[in-house]
Amino acid sequence: MLDPVDVDIADSDFLKNQCDGYESSDSEFDSYCMAYAVKNRLFGRQKPLHVVLGGGLCADIILWRNKQISVYVCMAATTTWILFEKLSYHLLTFVCHATMILMVTLFLWSNLASYINMTASDIPEITVPKDLFMSTAVCLTSAYNCVLRTFGHVAFGKDTRAFLSAVAVLWVLSIVGRWYSFLSFLYGAFWISMTVPLLYECLEDTVDSFAERAQIEIKKQYAVLDEMVLQNLKKVMSYKSSKQQ
Repeated sequence: MLDPVDVDIADSDFLKNQCDGYESSDSEFDSYCMAYAVKNRLFGRQKPLHVVLGGGLCADIILWRNKQISVYVCMAATTTWILFEKLSYHLLTFVCHATMILMVTLFLWSNLASYINMTASDIPEITVPKDLFMSTAVCLTSAYNCVLRTFGHVAFGKDTRAFLSAVAVLWVLSIVGRWYSFLSFLYGAFWISMTVPLLYECLEDTVDSFAERAQIEIKKQYAVLDEMVLQNLKKVMSYKSSKQQ
């Protein structure tokens, strides 16, 4: 039987119906498991999209499982973008104004609470576990070392395909950076992260089928490029190095 972690969210209802009060033979269920096993998922993933995105509240927000919180997050991001990008509101000015409004509100509340028979509440203290900073530092160090290893693996030419892909992505980002400010870029990336995973989950089988065909075609074109250009370039470089020696 398939592990529930390895089953797509769209397929979980089918499995639930098959497992609840299943009376017929196991041939249909086994055929389904075999059909699922041969599915080619995007980027070779073997887990549901919700699990790939980390699960929990973060994945619920991105996939709009908790629509109320997702709407609040989108409203907050849009308000921030309008304030700082369209209205040219500076961060320091915003922090000062917000602090002043908070202080005036607390001052009025503490002085008027006695007249309306209410007690002013104290500002709650925040208690942070001591192990939190250590675990955070370990996670950041691990992520930093992983990025450095990946950068070295690509930059030193150990993977030609990854090197060309990284150069292409950086070139595209440099062009996009000329058109938009950094905040607008982050705002656009935010909306992409809030819409693309949801659309992919709705059209998963169609996207996976198209991506598989595109990947095959890209591999064919890369094989032609490798044969006609990259291999000849390597031969020229090795010939020059041997001649210099």
